[in-house]
Amino acid sequence: MKKLYPYIKPYLKFFIVAILLTIGYAGFLSAAPMVEGFITTRLKDDVVNIANKVPGAAISFSYIIKILKLLLVIYIGNVLCSYGSQYFLTTGIQNTMRDLRNDVQRKIAKLPISYFDKRTVGDILSIISNDIDTMSNALQQSLSRILSAFLSITLAIILMFYINPIMGAVAVLLIPGSAFIMKFIMKRSSVMFKKQQVALGNLNGYIQERYTGLTEIKLYGKQEDSIEQFKEINNNLCENGFRAQFISGLMSPLISFLTYIAIVAVTILGATFTITGAITVGQLQAFIRYMWQLNEPLEQVTQLSSAIQSAMAASARVFEFLSETEEVPEAENPVKINDLKGNVTFENVSFGYNKDKMLIEHLNVNVKSGQMVAIVGPTGAGKTTLINLLMRFYDVNNGAIKVDGVNIKDMKRDDLRSIFGMVLQDTWLFNGTIADNIKYGKEDATRQEIENAAKTANVNHFIKTQPDGYNMILNEESSNVSVGEKQLLTIARAFLADPAILILDEATSSVDTRLELMLQTAMKNIMKDRTSFVIAHRLSTIRNADLILVMKSGTIIEQGTHDELMKKKGFYEKLYMSQFQNQA
Repeated sequence: MKKLYPYIKPYLKFFIVAILLTIGYAGFLSAAPMVEGFITTRLKDDVVNIANKVPGAAISFSYIIKILKLLLVIYIGNVLCSYGSQYFLTTGIQNTMRDLRNDVQRKIAKLPISYFDKRTVGDILSIISNDIDTMSNALQQSLSRILSAFLSITLAIILMFYINPIMGAVAVLLIPGSAFIMKFIMKRSSVMFKKQQVALGNLNGYIQERYTGLTEIKLYGKQEDSIEQFKEINNNLCENGFRAQFISGLMSPLISFLTYIAIVAVTILGATFTITGAITVGQLQAFIRYMWQLNEPLEQVTQLSSAIQSAMAASARVFEFLSETEEVPEAENPVKINDLKGNVTFENVSFGYNKDKMLIEHLNVNVKSGQMVAIVGPTGAGKTTLINLLMRFYDVNNGAIKVDGVNIKDMKRDDLRSIFGMVLQDTWLFNGTIADNIKYGKEDATRQEIENAAKTANVNHFIKTQPDGYNMILNEESSNVSVGEKQLLTIARAFLADPAILILDEATSSVDTRLELMLQTAMKNIMKDRTSFVIAHRLSTIRNADLILVMKSGTIIEQGTHDELMKKKGFYEKLYMSQFQNQA
């Protein structure tokens, strides 16, 4: 609750009004049994007087009507307070949850890429959706009920002692007994609820992962294996959920059992005191009503215990996520390059995803403005890692990367990344029109600029052949266009952004040979007079590169033009020739 309070604080006035209305609700609820007891006592006295033929004895209808009017006011007040309390409480809770979700979203933007590399997307989505929803539902259901329960119990105890202290003392023994049961059971079930939330996150992660790779699963005939793995994870959630709910569910019957014992004891005492005249029949009736008023809130709390414990486990996951280490803070006085040339320098750079195992050591590269730099090498050589370092998705362990002589650590990340345009091997398009997807690279782009970018990427003809053209809606998975067409659209997006430095990570791998040749011409135009980094596996596509960096095991073992490297008869020459041998 301490961690949640900063989110509640801006809406404290809603919670305070809700509390005051809940106090009113509890007050009206507690007053009703006492007032109802007045009617019972008066009716009993009138009936006894009539039976004893007391002169002038009759049913006091005027008195009863007066009390009934008072009861009507109490009931209406009870309903209005309950409605008002729920309204203000709901307003406060939903605004609090909205701010919490916004903070989680902001946190995602501040977390380093390494955090997402270690966790499944489904588990992170479970925190954002399931865990926060669990907190919201628990607060909505339990906060007003717990407050109302506390007030109802307090008022009931006061009024029971007012009616008869001895009977009140017997009834109050129900409280510590119930508290002991609740503490005993919640201590054991809370562990199960934490396991339940973790199991739910694992299930979401598994579903997301398998749904993304559904084609490959069917291709390799792994449907049955996936179903069996899902069953195992699902059974784990089922078992933890059963244990948590079953153990938590024991509270209600145990507390009810204690209540029944207490009511029997109070009824015996109350009957004795009624016979002796210590209390009236109406007071005994009111006292038994107050006994149930003790039991009902306690049962409500026990019924809500599973929701409360689920919310506690969920909040632990949410605030653990919010406390994760963020990216290295921005420089206090960030430098911004105004007249960008595009010179890039790697000075004695060393990096490893784990500090104990370095992937790149003492790397030195000098890339001049306007050069097309190709990065080649076997899988795992560190090609993509080099780009991640350049974009500051990861920070170097030692050395420095400079753009126009400025250390990229001295720049704001947004300013640094605005310099680059990237076209990745894995395409990303969102649910929206084709025009909006291309326009993502430049929000203020005109339709003419969008179409020019599409023409440059050789995708304009494809778009024109669609029923709605540039207004065609891409679905969430972009499955209504081919993989190659998606790649062309992302290339058009990068062209439209007109970046100072262009990064192409095997950008043509998903298009056919004819389109690849067309794209080479388009890329030559877009890369003119700008620095470009091209990660390529097809070495035939980078023969015209100004500089080729040959990487192996995180180290640049060769660098030069295609002709220079071929003359050296080194690793590049073997790599280049092996591709043609394989093709042959």
